[in-house]
Amino acid sequence: MLTAEKTVLIVVDVQGKLAHSMSGKEDLFRNLQKIIKGIRIMGIPILWVEQNPDGLGPTIPEVADLLSGVKPIKKLSFSCCQNDRFLRALEASGCNQVLVVGIEAHICVYQTAVELLGLDYDVQVVVDAVASRVAENKTIALSKMKGAGVDLTSTEMALFELLRVVAGEKFKEILKIVR
Repeated sequence: MLTAEKTVLIVVDVQGKLAHSMSGKEDLFRNLQKIIKGIRIMGIPILWVEQNPDGLGPTIPEVADLLSGVKPIKKLSFSCCQNDRFLRALEASGCNQVLVVGIEAHICVYQTAVELLGLDYDVQVVVDAVASRVAENKTIALSKMKGAGVDLTSTEMALFELLRVVAGEKFKEILKIVR
């Protein structure tokens, strides 16, 4: 199970026109906002990654506006794990449990998740907060990730798993986000 003290959220490549070409983009954007807001309420670290921002543009405002205080890590590889700055930031987080959200499920999310497994991280992909341009590619990616040992979760499941208790201000704030 996920624990707040050991978890980091990785937000992968939710940028420009590419983000707006995703299958089910409205649900994707809504769930990305929910998970980021919830993670911030719980004080869980976030790593924010952008694929070739000079070519793809910046992260969409619906997501970037929620990431104040976090600086994006620029990458040119599909997997975040091929980027030294990312790996240093991940190690500095002190976390061994990783939640992955973003796009595209069958390219950058897939390669990152599988490589993180190879680095001995406990990896969970938030199914309703990842997408591909073609829905079938997302389905195939999730199947391959699960077969490789990546755990699948949902936005609400992850937030309540991290929260653990039905009490306190954090619970009340999370409840407002998911309803």
